[in-house]
Amino acid sequence: MRVAIDVRRAGDFGIGTYVRNIVNQLSRTDHETEYLLIGQDAHIREFDPLPGNFKTLEFSARPGSFQTHFHLPHLLRQRRVDILHMPWFYAPATLSSRLVLTIHDLTDVLAPPPGMPPAVQAGRLFFARRALARADRILAVSQSSKRDLERSFGVPQNKIEVIYNALDERFVREAMPADTDRILERYAVNDPFVLYAGNIKPQKNLPRLIEAFAVAKAELTRHPRYSRLKLLLIGNSADEHSDLRRAVLRSRLQADVRFLGFVPHEVLRVFYSRAEAFLFPSLYEGFGLPPLEAMAHGTPVLTSDTSSLPEVFSEAALLVNPENVFEIARGIRQILTEDITREALVSRGFDLVRRYSWERSAEQVRDVYRSVLTVRPPKK
Repeated sequence: MRVAIDVRRAGDFGIGTYVRNIVNQLSRTDHETEYLLIGQDAHIREFDPLPGNFKTLEFSARPGSFQTHFHLPHLLRQRRVDILHMPWFYAPATLSSRLVLTIHDLTDVLAPPPGMPPAVQAGRLFFARRALARADRILAVSQSSKRDLERSFGVPQNKIEVIYNALDERFVREAMPADTDRILERYAVNDPFVLYAGNIKPQKNLPRLIEAFAVAKAELTRHPRYSRLKLLLIGNSADEHSDLRRAVLRSRLQADVRFLGFVPHEVLRVFYSRAEAFLFPSLYEGFGLPPLEAMAHGTPVLTSDTSSLPEVFSEAALLVNPENVFEIARGIRQILTEDITREALVSRGFDLVRRYSWERSAEQVRDVYRSVLTVRPPKK
């Protein structure tokens, strides 16, 4: 069996976490299959040292480009690839091999970035529908994502396999930095803080989070520990999101809300471990890796009662209605001030982290590869 996996987003958050961990696990357990990793040396360096049955298929074009749709299939035919595994929607337009897709969520095609030209969005939808129809098997990262695929694109239920994500191995293998206090001082963080980490996109619901933080902070003004509480937001730059700046100004929180941008992985671990709570009131998630990362660091988590989040986090997180600012604020106050709630969430969080496993997920992926070839032999 010869399987090609597109790894051109191995350095990203989210999808990159998935690609890195699946490939690393397959490299440890599958020494029979020949794997071709589509990308360049910079992408391959994201992985652990790989055995001889893993080779690079040099390809520099960006995902979704003309070359991906029309030149990559030619390279795959030359290498006699049996299965192409694309860890997102945008598979080549023509393909002679079997196709496996991993769909993390439907944001890219159903909620495109503001300002995207209608013609570009129409093209994205066209290629997404084509890839879903063409795929031999679709891997969803939650039952919620599976239902979304069935409802929005009419994908048959028996074509979708649910394979959950897990905690990025880097959080397990790497030791915490020894100089955590010095790292916080470097970022001028001297007060207790609650934390958000992730992409800054409309569905992340950050304007409401900022408003809810303002309500909760006003109620904690006289609290002996939280009177100087801060909200830290880690992720891509907020400069292009004027709605967030307006939310801060409207709430008069200029001194209490900080946008830190992206931070190195070891620094992110410090913020996870030292946060009083991790706040993730997202409107829509396919799985939601950041809350799992926070739980692994012993931090109690508040998240939403919608999309995949109740399925994935169940009783290990405090669930709130993400569209109700005052409910989010009550949740923030509860998670900060009720010791019994905090202790229960921390304990359940550790248990939940252990429940998800990349080793098990990679074995399920490999089973899908086998079943795809068993059902119908590949075209040559």
